[in-house]
Amino acid sequence: MSEIESPAADPESAVPPSTHVPQTELAFEELPIPAQILRGLDDLGFARCTPIQARSLPHTLHGADLAGQAQTGTGKTAAFLITIFKELLETERVHPTAPRAVVVAPTRELALQIAKDAGDVGKHCHFRTVAVFGGMDWEKQAKVLEGTVDLVVGTPGRMMDYMRKKYLDLRHVQVVVVDEADRMFDMGFVADIQYILGHCSPDRQTLLFSATLSYEVMRLAHQYMREPVQIRVEPEQVTAKNVEQRLYHVSEREKMPFLLYLLEKHQPRKALVFINTKRAGEWLNFKLFHNGWNSEYMSGDIAQKKRLRLVEEFREGKIEVLVATDVAARGLHVDDVDLVVNFDLPLDAEDYVHRIGRTGRAGQKGLALALADEALVEKLAAIEKYIGQKLPAEIHTRDMLLDDLSPSFRETVLKHRPPPPRRRR
Repeated sequence: MSEIESPAADPESAVPPSTHVPQTELAFEELPIPAQILRGLDDLGFARCTPIQARSLPHTLHGADLAGQAQTGTGKTAAFLITIFKELLETERVHPTAPRAVVVAPTRELALQIAKDAGDVGKHCHFRTVAVFGGMDWEKQAKVLEGTVDLVVGTPGRMMDYMRKKYLDLRHVQVVVVDEADRMFDMGFVADIQYILGHCSPDRQTLLFSATLSYEVMRLAHQYMREPVQIRVEPEQVTAKNVEQRLYHVSEREKMPFLLYLLEKHQPRKALVFINTKRAGEWLNFKLFHNGWNSEYMSGDIAQKKRLRLVEEFREGKIEVLVATDVAARGLHVDDVDLVVNFDLPLDAEDYVHRIGRTGRAGQKGLALALADEALVEKLAAIEKYIGQKLPAEIHTRDMLLDDLSPSFRETVLKHRPPPPRRRR
C-alpha cells in the first residue's frame, strides 16, 4: 500500500525494461528473495538482474552496508527496495507504529517515483509506504504519517521538519537508503543528511547510491556506515545505446532561430529543452509559445502543485515542448519523449547523461541534440570525457535559422509589470 499526494506516477517502474538497460545472466529467483517480492517482480515482467542489481543484491540481501555508484535508470531503485522488503518480511516489528525503513531523495519528483515503485515491487508484501516532501500542505502530509508506517520516502527538509515536531520517529529504522548522494551535496543537503542519519537506529543497515563515489560522498559513507561494500557501475555501461546524439556549434544569437528549425524539422510529440537558469527558461518558453509551440516552463522555483500538473500534462501530450532546468533531469519519468535538446550545455558533465536519459526510454529510439555556443563550449570536453566518446558534430547553414516571430521579451515584461507603489506624502 502506498500513500502519495500526487497524480499517478508514470507506468515505468523501478526496474528498467530489459529492452534498454543491460541485463545479466543472474535471475532474481537465484537470489534469497522472498516469494512475495518475486511475485511483484514477475508481475512487472522482470526476471533477470541489471548490472547494479547483480553486483549489489548478493551483499545487501545478507545485511551488508553498501555504497553503490550507478546512474539513474539502471535499476538501483529496485535493488534497494528488494533489500528493504526482504528485511521487513523476515523480521518482527519492534515498535507498533514507527517506520521500519526510510529512503531519502534529493527532489520531490524522485521521492514520488520511488514511492510509486515501492508500491509496484512490494505489491504482494502489503507494507504501508508514505511519501513526504516540501511544496505540499504541511498538515495534510503530516496526517499520512499517522498510524502504522513501514516505509517513508522523503526529501531532507520536510523529513527534518516532521522529525523535529515529533511526527516522524526514526529510532527504530532497520534500513536507511540515501539515494543520489552526489546530488544531495550539490543541493547543500549534507548537514540535513547527517542530521537524519544521526537520529536513526545505530543497528540499521545503510545503503548509499550516487552517480559518483567522490571523496565527499565516501567520507559520509565511512562516517555513518559499517565497513560498506563499494560497487561501481561505470557510466559507459549504462549510456543509452538507443539514443542518437548530435552536436551543433552555433553562436549565442543563432541558438533561438536554430532551435525553431530543429523543432520544425523533427516535429516532436514531446520534447524536453534544457537550460541552465531560471531567467533563460522564462525567456525561452516565451519565445517558443509566441512562435506557435505549446510550451511550458518548469524549474525548482515553481510551486509543487503546478510542477505535478505540468508533468501530468506533458505525459498526456497536452504540452509539446517542456523547457526545464535540471530539476527535470532526474526524477522525471515520462515515456515517449522523442527529442531532448540541450539548449545550454550543462555546467556539470554528469547532468548531460541524466538529461539525454529522458529520451529513448522503454525500448524506444530517442534523439538528443546539443547546442554549443561560445559561452558554454568549454564544457564540451568534460562532457565527452565523462561519456567516453566524441559527440558527432554537424554543420548548420543560414537557411536553417528560422525567423523569430515573437515580440520582445523585455518589452512585454515591462509592459505587464505592475507600477511601483506611490509614495505617501
